[in-house]
Amino acid sequence: MSRNVEIKARLSGIQDILHKVVGIADQGPIEIAQDDTFFGCDTGRLKLRQFSADKGELIFYRRTNQAGPKESFFVRSSTAEPVVLREVLSFAYGQSGRVIKQRTLFLAGRTRIHLDRVQGLGEFLELEVVLSEGDSIEDGIREAEDIMQKLGIEPSQLIESAYVDLLGIAPEGS
Repeated sequence: MSRNVEIKARLSGIQDILHKVVGIADQGPIEIAQDDTFFGCDTGRLKLRQFSADKGELIFYRRTNQAGPKESFFVRSSTAEPVVLREVLSFAYGQSGRVIKQRTLFLAGRTRIHLDRVQGLGEFLELEVVLSEGDSIEDGIREAEDIMQKLGIEPSQLIESAYVDLLGIAPEGS
């Protein structure tokens, strides 16, 4: 299972932070449309992320709901038939929520910086510090906190929940 350290923060506007992100990023911006459908799952969260009619990923993940940097464990599997897979999973497990967003991705070393425009919610920053097998959670937390400081993210901006929770549609088993 792969893992990372992540944070999510509410933004008053992406434009307010964009110049800071560009200043620390090695790569980007990369624009990504995402349509995430969540399914019932007792042991974590299961979602199908659709990028286009013929490209998607099935993602299982586990993480605690807490503000600030937290460890996340995940497994991804690509699919060339996301529409059919959504139908199969909906029949098998039932849909428990859907999140549609436009993501702007930047990379700063091993950290993925997401500037998200989430339909029905607003604008957010998400950091994912990708951890290798030998990396400690503490190293990831320090890196996330360093980037938060560089971007001027205040503790009051941090949110503990997933977007689907903020929409008021909590997946089963979360």
